[in-house]
Amino acid sequence: MIQTLNLIIFWLFVAITVISALVVVFSKRVIHSAFALLFTFFGVAGLYLFLAADFLAASQVLIYVGGILTLIIFGVFLTARIYTMDIPQQTHQRYLALIPVIGIMVVLIYGLFTTDWTIVTPSTEPTTKSLGVLLLTTYLVPFEVASILLLAALIGAMLLARPNSAAVLKAEVSHD
Repeated sequence: MIQTLNLIIFWLFVAITVISALVVVFSKRVIHSAFALLFTFFGVAGLYLFLAADFLAASQVLIYVGGILTLIIFGVFLTARIYTMDIPQQTHQRYLALIPVIGIMVVLIYGLFTTDWTIVTPSTEPTTKSLGVLLLTTYLVPFEVASILLLAALIGAMLLARPNSAAVLKAEVSHD
């Protein structure tokens, strides 16, 4: 009974993720795509829970749903009348794009049917402690390099987003 319930909930999360992702891609309105992205992120977080990846599920909800998606929705709402604007979806070279799509699909289907899928019973203990220990011991240097790279990207984005950033930089250089 529990196994059947788990299977039903799993396929429910799969359906939520796939259907909302299709709405994101094929919706003609940006605001509908943004709200469908919310359900896609929640569906992916649910699938992470089925993989016993509690840290990834929590990160998915906190970072993507809580941060990035909120930023996207505010950006859409603050942009003048974009929620009523229809975005033209003209596809050029549609048939040429089928070549890599079919190639990737063939590789994925080949991998799906030729891989020896083993069923592993996930552990019931949380993964956050072991991840924290690994990040602060074995992977400390790559973790710090990634944080410095993200800090540099954040500073660069702030400089680019500043109004008249080139004029301000020129004025600061000439002032010195």
